Amino acid sequence: MPLVALRIQQTGRQHYHVHSALLSGSICNPRRTWRGAHTVVASGLGGMTPTDGAHLAAAAQRVPSVRTELAATFRTALHSAFPAISVEPIVVATNQARHGDYQCNNAMQLFGRMKGKEGAPKKPTDVATAIVDALPASSMIAERPTLAGPGFINVKLSHGWISERIHSMLLQGIGTWAPPFKYKRAVVDFSSPNVAKEMHVGHLRSTIIGDTLARSLEFCGVDTLRINHVGDWGTQFGMLIQHIAETRPGGLEGTTTEEVSDLQKLYKESKARFDADEDFKARARAAVTRLQSGDTEFQETWRRICEASRNEFDAIYQRLGVHILWRGESFYNPVLKSLVEELIERGIAEDSDGAQVVWVPKEKVPLMVRKSDGGFGYGTTDMATLRQRIQDEKAEWLIYVTDEGQAGHFKLVFGAGRRWGTIPEENPPRIDHVGFGLVLGADGKRIRTRDMGAATRLVELLDEAKERCKGTIKERRGDDISAEELDESSSIMGYGAIKYADLKNNRKTDYKFNFDEMLNLNGNTAVYMLYAHARIASIVRKVGKDVNEVAKTAKLSLDHPAEAALGLQVVRFTETLEDMFIDLAPNRLTEYIYELANLFSTFYTECKVAGSENEDSRLLLCEATAIVMRQTLSLLGIKPLYRI
Repeated sequence: MPLVALRIQQTGRQHYHVHSALLSGSICNPRRTWRGAHTVVASGLGGMTPTDGAHLAAAAQRVPSVRTELAATFRTALHSAFPAISVEPIVVATNQARHGDYQCNNAMQLFGRMKGKEGAPKKPTDVATAIVDALPASSMIAERPTLAGPGFINVKLSHGWISERIHSMLLQGIGTWAPPFKYKRAVVDFSSPNVAKEMHVGHLRSTIIGDTLARSLEFCGVDTLRINHVGDWGTQFGMLIQHIAETRPGGLEGTTTEEVSDLQKLYKESKARFDADEDFKARARAAVTRLQSGDTEFQETWRRICEASRNEFDAIYQRLGVHILWRGESFYNPVLKSLVEELIERGIAEDSDGAQVVWVPKEKVPLMVRKSDGGFGYGTTDMATLRQRIQDEKAEWLIYVTDEGQAGHFKLVFGAGRRWGTIPEENPPRIDHVGFGLVLGADGKRIRTRDMGAATRLVELLDEAKERCKGTIKERRGDDISAEELDESSSIMGYGAIKYADLKNNRKTDYKFNFDEMLNLNGNTAVYMLYAHARIASIVRKVGKDVNEVAKTAKLSLDHPAEAALGLQVVRFTETLEDMFIDLAPNRLTEYIYELANLFSTFYTECKVAGSENEDSRLLLCEATAIVMRQTLSLLGIKPLYRI
């Protein structure tokens, strides 16, 4: 029986339909009894090849999500109760705990399909009752499911089953909870700043969202290539290099190194000349030809410009903990001419006022692959990247993380790729454009610097976040923190606050950048999550036991309502990650960890750990919460703090 393939449609808070096709694997037909029996589950990976990450569990150890396993149980019941009707289980998390933990909502659908036929059930609740009667015995379900409304089947999970699942994770590692994928290799294209310009706030979202998606894929064992498609080629470099040659003392030989701040100033000057001076424009275009023809002096200057930018970018990536492969537009330049010639020869590209364009079915405008002056643009380069990633990199999943305004462009690129045959008709790779909105200031407008109205430099935001957190931590800890620890903790908290504030928003919408809100200790912020984790670490230190040793002998129980609620949220980690992958929406993760932190706060208030008669059990629940919290923070690109 295949693992439930998931397509999630949100129908309310924490309320999802389960449909089709992301994961791959198998579940054996387990032995089940309503109470007390051991559930045997084996999970396959659909041919997935794990990466070298030590956190990943062996393939045979992967376990399906709670929702997936529950859906498999209902699939058996549906087939048994109504063998003549093929239907997939609709399993959702309930909105309110008083209704149970999950619902199966197939009854009304099935009733509608059978209505009027001989021997059909008289009402939806009769269908629901038949489904419940056909459920195989399972230690997963606490008691016989109840019915509500016109046939909703409410399920309460067994606390003992949840406890065993958590305990198993403590012994075998969080990697056993990573969803198995049918995809072996993915390419994530993100960040993509332009050479000779400083990274600004506009690059924040692509970098952070792309890193989170890549981290999540890697956690699931997908071989992930992180690509920084840097703007390092084109007319602007002829313009810039010609300006340097004409204005700098000594011309192109006047310096051996470059600084990005100087280059940005020179770029603005050269752009102004290019727009206003036709003679300079002609010289700049001639410079492009010299650069692209391999002129040694021009290429050496271009190399220095790229190196300066790369050093500047890498310093920011290092602060953000982002690892990414530089692969600029220049990488694809050698193949652009032959690519266009192939498109023309095959009749895919056609003339349009001297330019060459590719028309895509149902689109009102074409994709330009060669300009009327013979130059190549973004469309040509993106066609080349598409072919390289599918044919050479063997990517089965391509993800492009850019602003929402480029959605139309990529729609043309992917459509042209299908006409070209680069995207095959049979077994095509999954391709997603992950668009995002703008980062706005408190006034609802784009964040700008005080001078020249330029977008705020990203390094300025990082510096300010770090300094604000340094003051907060210093105030709390006083002299009880070294300068080194203070610097590290303020970096973790400050950079984490910026990342979390971005990721918690729906990526398609604009959001306001507000330091006061993102550094709030009591809100849905990284600071709140870091304090919650530090509190757990404090409890573990106070108990003073080796949690790994405790896990080998102690039993975890969920007798108190606060324990049960926290335990249920802990085991929902896997399905949260599944949900995130469906829509490529990192805010699924932030919503999950925020609820986890809130439930832990309730548990902390109502359930004494150190010195209680349930100390060992509650210590294990604390550790499981911390492990899941750390893993979720890691997926978001945020390091944990163990003391604040």
